[in-house]
Order: sequence, then C-alpha cells, then structure tokens
Amino acid sequence: MMSVGLARKAAAFGASAAVLAALAAGLVASPAQAATAAKAAPKVAVSAPSVSAGDYEGACPVKVNFATKIKVSVKGKTELAYRWLHGDGSKSKVKVIKLSGKGTKSVTVKQSITFKESVKGWEAVQVLGPKKATSKKSYFSVSCQEPKEVRSHLDVSVSARAWASPDSYSGVCTPGDKIDFVGLIEADRPTWVRYRWILNGEVADYGRVKVYDTRKVGFGISPRHSQRGWAQLEIVSPEGTSSNRAYYKVWCKDDAPTPAPAPKVSVSSASVSGTRYDMCADDRGPGVDFRATLTSTGPTTVQYYWVVNGVRDHNTLERTVNGSLDVTWGIGGAQNSTKTEGTVELVVTSPNAASSGVASYSATCPPK
Repeated sequence: MMSVGLARKAAAFGASAAVLAALAAGLVASPAQAATAAKAAPKVAVSAPSVSAGDYEGACPVKVNFATKIKVSVKGKTELAYRWLHGDGSKSKVKVIKLSGKGTKSVTVKQSITFKESVKGWEAVQVLGPKKATSKKSYFSVSCQEPKEVRSHLDVSVSARAWASPDSYSGVCTPGDKIDFVGLIEADRPTWVRYRWILNGEVADYGRVKVYDTRKVGFGISPRHSQRGWAQLEIVSPEGTSSNRAYYKVWCKDDAPTPAPAPKVSVSSASVSGTRYDMCADDRGPGVDFRATLTSTGPTTVQYYWVVNGVRDHNTLERTVNGSLDVTWGIGGAQNSTKTEGTVELVVTSPNAASSGVASYSATCPPK
C-alpha cells in the first residue's frame, strides 16, 4: 500500500487520483514489472523557457512572461504533471494536463510574474510525470528605475554610447593603436558638449565639441603587454551622464605572424521598404517596414539593433554575413491615429561599429 506520508506529499502538490494511483503501483511493483514499466515509459523533452524581458530596465512594477514547450510521447490517456522552479529556491504548485491519442504531443506552458523591485534570477520547468525531466535554466534581470523628471523647454538632453573597435587584439605589441574606442554623442538640439574618456578608472582623454544631432569622438591605445579592461565616455556638461562600458582585451604574442585583418562591416542608409495600410481598418496608423543592407569584407557574425524614434526598439540581433545581406524591421501604427512618422536607424556593434544614419519616414492612411 502507499504510505500515508507519501500520499500527503503527493496530494500537497495537487496531483490527480491517477497520478496517486501510479505512485502507489510503483511502490508494490515487482523488479520484473518495474523493468518492464521503465522500458515502456513515455519519452519526455522540455525546452529552456523563453523570457519576454530577459534584461529589463525601466519603471516598476513590470510583468515578465515565461513560456516553454514540453514534448511527450503518448500512447492512450496520459497525464502530464509539471511545476515551475524559481531561482530563489521556491517552487510553484504542481499542475496536471490530460493528454490522449498516440504519438508525440507538444504542450506549451506559461506563467507570468510581476516584479515590484530590482531582481536577478532564473526560471526552469520540472516535469514530474509521466517521466521526470527538468529544463535548462533561463536567466533574467529586472532593474527598476525612477521615472525621469519632466524637463523644461530650456533643458538639453544628451546621451552617449561607446564601443571598442576592435574589442580584442592578439599579436605583436608594437607602437601604434591596437584598440580604438569610439563614442557617439547625441543631443536633442545643437549644443556644446564637454566630455572625457575614462580608461580603467583613469582619465585618458578629454575634449569639447559642438553637437548638432550626433557626433563621434574617440581615442586609441597602444598596449605593450597583455591586458584587458574597459573605457567609458563621460559627458561633463551640459548634463552629467555616461555611456556604457566598452570592454577590450589584448594578448601580446612576440614574433607571431601578423594576424589576418578582421572582417569589416558597413551599413547602407535605412529606408522604408513597405507600408501596411491594412492596420488603418482597425483605427490605427499604417504599419511601416524598414530595410538596410549590411556589407562585410569577409564571413563574419554581425550584431546590430534598430533605433526607432530615438529609442532602441529591441535587444541585439545576430546575422551571419559574407558579402551583402538585407536586414528588415517593422513597426505597427499607433491606436486612434491615421499617421505613422518618425526616424529610424540601424546600429552595428560588432565586429566593428557602423551606423546607417538617422532617416525620417512618414505614412498616412488613405481617406475612408
């Protein structure tokens, strides 16, 4: 018979009567029966959960959605029992899905968690029946930030981002720049900007430039020994802000052959490749599709992202390029609007920094 303790544990997880019966049968089965049952056990596969906001920065509370697929080989009626495992060590209640038929069934399970404060963690799915299996962990982070204060019309907004080009060097460390740091300063209206470069915590360069829309600044280093570190572009005025850290590494190898030049990537101007007026029927502005062409001097993996209306529209994307490759992106129209307009830009971060430049777009729904 099934022990009272085991029955209580199974009941606490919300298992069905069929699951309890299966547990009880497993306790009293003979070795031969157990071997036969193990041989005939259904196959179970569970993928790592997808995360709607793997690296979120912004206002809180925020809802993060998780989803994963579970594949089960089914012969007749089968009960799929699973639960979510959380990075803090806790677990969700056991849920049971009834399956029937024959062959492999694919089931998508979901959960949503609302976070009110900054947190880093992971989520995984554990299948308890008809066969135990646990997915890989999917990591996420939430960084809650206070809303920015409303600026007056006299304030100037300045932002900066930085990258290393290339971000790594391996070879003979002779005089001459081995790592170049490039920074892009953006301002919402023409203004003088004072800046400085911080290299591994020390001021390495500084200057003052007039920024009308965007302006690139930079400097290079010539290491004499192997090292790794970072550089950051710091805006001194008109408002104090800093770019991301651009990490680099150098491996000095004496008498080594000159390394082959790394592939370089350039970007054509971004343009509108199509307009979706079907959204106008739902009282929305038309959707707009964009296109730009990546051109490389050799086979390489390109990392890039789109900036729509001055805001990064998604996480970094990756494509393999050898020659020329068209990349596209699209946006939907706003609700209760008949016009969609703004600016678009494609920014390449690796294997080198490149940009399509900011292009304007505009589309209007035809009269009803």
